[in-house]
Amino acid sequence: MAIRRVALRQTSLLCRPIKYPNPNIRQWRRCINTQSEGGVTGRRRGGAGRFLAGMLVALAAGGAIALYPSITKEPAKPREAVIEYEKERPAAESKEDNRDLISSQHVQVKKSWENPGVYAWGSNSGRVAAPDSTDNVVKTPRRIPYFDGKLLRDLKLDRDFGAAVMENGDLVQWGVAFSNANPTPAETLKGKDLVKIEISRDRIIALGKNGTVYSIPVSASDQASGEKSQQSSSWFSFWSSPETVNYRQLKPKNLGWGESIVDIASGLEHALLLTSKGRVFAAASSTSDFPSKGQLGVPGLTWATRPKGPYDEPHEILGLKGFKIAKVAAGDYHSLALDRDGRVFVFGDNTSGQLGFEVEPQFPYVDAPIPLPFNKIYSSTGQQPRVTSIAAGGANSFFTVDAKRIAGQKEDVNDVKDVGRITADTWACGSGIWGSLGTGKWTHVSLGPSKIKSLSGLFEWDENTDSVVPIRLARLSAGSTHAAAVMDNVTSVDASKVTSDNDTNWGADILFWGGNEHYQLGTGRRNNLSLPTYIEPLDGGEADAKKGRKGEHHRFQITPRTTVRIGEGGTGRKVSVEQRVECGRFVTAVYSAT
Repeated sequence: MAIRRVALRQTSLLCRPIKYPNPNIRQWRRCINTQSEGGVTGRRRGGAGRFLAGMLVALAAGGAIALYPSITKEPAKPREAVIEYEKERPAAESKEDNRDLISSQHVQVKKSWENPGVYAWGSNSGRVAAPDSTDNVVKTPRRIPYFDGKLLRDLKLDRDFGAAVMENGDLVQWGVAFSNANPTPAETLKGKDLVKIEISRDRIIALGKNGTVYSIPVSASDQASGEKSQQSSSWFSFWSSPETVNYRQLKPKNLGWGESIVDIASGLEHALLLTSKGRVFAAASSTSDFPSKGQLGVPGLTWATRPKGPYDEPHEILGLKGFKIAKVAAGDYHSLALDRDGRVFVFGDNTSGQLGFEVEPQFPYVDAPIPLPFNKIYSSTGQQPRVTSIAAGGANSFFTVDAKRIAGQKEDVNDVKDVGRITADTWACGSGIWGSLGTGKWTHVSLGPSKIKSLSGLFEWDENTDSVVPIRLARLSAGSTHAAAVMDNVTSVDASKVTSDNDTNWGADILFWGGNEHYQLGTGRRNNLSLPTYIEPLDGGEADAKKGRKGEHHRFQITPRTTVRIGEGGTGRKVSVEQRVECGRFVTAVYSAT
């Protein structure tokens, strides 16, 4: 114990509390230096430390006083929400002006009647989207002046050439592949009363109203060269005059009494011809290459094995015999056929899964029609499918399906409330690297049909029937890498002088998706889209701006078929007219169709 006390006494620094008489006074510890040497120096150091400590305390106190208002003030109150009401519209001068002021869709419908014509956009390297311009691309819809005020029966677009059937059935062509020297629109084949056209790599396949199928060269120089047919001035005349355009006729053999061609489709190298009795014929449609990927649907048919006669002689697809085919469609190198019972048959190239089957490298194509089993796809859904339409383009196929709710094997019909309900679905297969499947996925190949959810399972209330109805597709146009779908939603084109001031017209919704490397989607941007999307009105919002809607964003709606008087103010002739969309090879158009 004594040793411990000695050690404590020798400690250089001893900290002891100072005792105060008043116990309420806080006791601070004092540090006392017990060294015998340098006592004065130690006291000086202690004084300097106290001075510095005082300065620090003073600075801290001053800082606290300075910062006190900012530390103690109340937190900022959240900004009050400002309610933005609809902008005040200009005063209406008439009933029709009031409709224009309250509805962009009404203006779009009216303008489509007053100013019929063609809007085009996308690649212009072949002078197709804008024949009078040297711009390489057309980013947003632009009118082709040649067609202003005109109605068309049909229109097809390639990157290097365009073709249209005018209201009188004559053929008009344009683009650098038609004439490099003068790529502007010009009439070519006349007097054939054409109703529909399809295009291959270098020819136009045209269907006449009487069922005659013509194969016309795209190039104007090819049309002018070669032997030309004789054209009769009338059916009872002995006089005839030479044709100005060189063309061929595709004549299927062994057509029955009263049987004629009623529909056509074409890929890059092949064409499909559908007869009024549901038979299908296939023929070569290009002079550059003979079909070699099974797209003709005739097993073993090649350039080397073809029968004697014209290279483009139509051959009946015997694999479809016995089925009443109602619709045909063709992609670049594959074919689709839909019968009247809703069954689909596919054949041709399948390297991207465009036939709806998983790709097999050892079997890159199918040279005979095979059924695509949609019943298997819907097997576990409690629905019975019926394919209602088909479309194809590039390396893609599209199908619309009416799926009817039925009672399953373990279900009681009386317990299932929605038996008989129809759900409208849209399916796609093939290449999706550009987003052209519309499913939101970017895939090189398909393992089978995929549902486009944005276009499936949609319903709306129909005021005419007071019921919920499915929203189907009215039309689907498939280009080489992009597509467009026109919805069959409820539309209104009945606003007139006798209806209310607020009764407006509106059209059908239309959506675009897929490749956009040439601005063919019409969004004004270049990014590809894997989901269907809307675009703005064809005039870029010009009409909306005049009605006080400048800067607002409205969607383009396409005008459905109706009978109206066309021209400014509805003072022209009365016709049945609608707007149609056409997706081609890197080009898109919307045109007024009769």
